[in-house]
Amino acid sequence: MILKRLSIYLFLILSVSACHDMEKPKKPDNLIPKDKMVDILIDAKLISSASSVNRKIMEDRGVKLNQYVFEKHNIDSLQFVLSNEYYAFYIKDYQEIYGKIKDSLKLLKEKFKKEEEEFLKEKEERHKDSIKKIKERDSLTLINGASKFELMKDSLNEKVIHKKLEEERTLIEPISDRTRQ
Repeated sequence: MILKRLSIYLFLILSVSACHDMEKPKKPDNLIPKDKMVDILIDAKLISSASSVNRKIMEDRGVKLNQYVFEKHNIDSLQFVLSNEYYAFYIKDYQEIYGKIKDSLKLLKEKFKKEEEEFLKEKEERHKDSIKKIKERDSLTLINGASKFELMKDSLNEKVIHKKLEEERTLIEPISDRTRQ
């Protein structure tokens, strides 16, 4: 039991002393500003959250995801690593950066959610309008509780329809070659 306690104390003392003399990272000459670092990390988070299917599609099309972010922000990987290491050492700066990232991603999520709701609402309205237009144009639209098709099936209406068709045929007299105009 005493040996166990002694080993725990020894481990804690070694851990504290190992971290105590930690050197502060030198400020890089080309340190990425905090605002730009926020933009870079937002893009990195969005790309990393792409599903494996989408990632595969992008890679098949020749898009290298890591390089895309670096090229978009006109930085190189070494500059990013050194800047990230520098900000990570200064916890308050890093928390500020990640706080902005979290807020930005939250706003982005709300924006896309709102746009999605509007899109679905518009889609539903277009669907309702198209159904309404189809019903208006439909030859089977209801007339006095019965569809035109049902009216046409009715024997009395068949007689009326045939009579109307014959009247229409007789309204136009054929022109013969013998008659002068």
